Amino acid sequence: MPAGTLYRGREGMWSWVAHRVTGVLIFFFLFVHVLDTALVRVSPEDYDKVVSTYKTPVVSLLEYGLVAAVLFHALNGLRIIAVDYWTHGPRYQKQMFWSVMALWGLLMVGAIYPVLGHAARVLFGS
Repeated sequence: MPAGTLYRGREGMWSWVAHRVTGVLIFFFLFVHVLDTALVRVSPEDYDKVVSTYKTPVVSLLEYGLVAAVLFHALNGLRIIAVDYWTHGPRYQKQMFWSVMALWGLLMVGAIYPVLGHAARVLFGS
C-alpha cells in the first residue's frame, strides 16, 4: 500500500462513529422504554417491579449517559445538516466539530454540576 493512502481517522470519521453509536444507544433506550411502558397494560404489578429496578445509582448514571448521547447526537446532527446544505459547510466542518464538542462539554458540565454539588452535600454534610 502506498504511503499516505491509509485513512487515519480525523474529526469527520470520529464524529461519524460517535453519531452512529449514539443513534444506536438512543434507539435501544426507546425500544426498552416502549416495552416497559407497554407492560403496564399487560400486568401493572410487573410494571411496578420493572420500574422499581430503575431506582438505582447505576441507572442514574445511565440516565446521564442518555442525556450525553441525546445532546451529542442532536448537536452533531445540526453540524451534519450544516455540512450538507451550507455551501461553505465542508470547508468549516472541522471547526464546526470542535464547536459542537465545546458546546456539548459546557452543557454536560451544566447538567452534571448541580448533581455533583448535591451529592457532595449529602455525602460530606454541608
